[in-house]
Amino acid sequence: MYFRSQKKTSQDVSLNEPIDTDKDGNTLSLMDVIATEDNILDNLDIRLKSERLRKYMMEALSPRERMILELRYGLDGKDSLTQREVAQKLGISRSYVSRIEKKSMSQLKKLFDMEGSPLAKRRKKQV
Repeated sequence: MYFRSQKKTSQDVSLNEPIDTDKDGNTLSLMDVIATEDNILDNLDIRLKSERLRKYMMEALSPRERMILELRYGLDGKDSLTQREVAQKLGISRSYVSRIEKKSMSQLKKLFDMEGSPLAKRRKKQV
């Protein structure tokens, strides 16, 4: 029985098992060889959050608030501007740009926070 069970697992390879050494004499595992720097999950997460952000901006913010955030943070492929530059472009004071930006960011943060709350998850299940 023992030999049969060993035969079944004799071809199994651990990802952390040493398979070779590099030029400095350090051991290389299969994980080292097949690992990539590709951050597919991170890129997907960023893309999904960006889509949600765009949706929230369209639903919750006024056109002026959206424009200020787009100019400030360089959304839609534009260069980001300072508060002073945004103020000059829109003909308003820098402090007013700051207030609008802060209020808008707070609204968006609330929407993101609500989405992660247990209450929001329950609402999604009910729909």
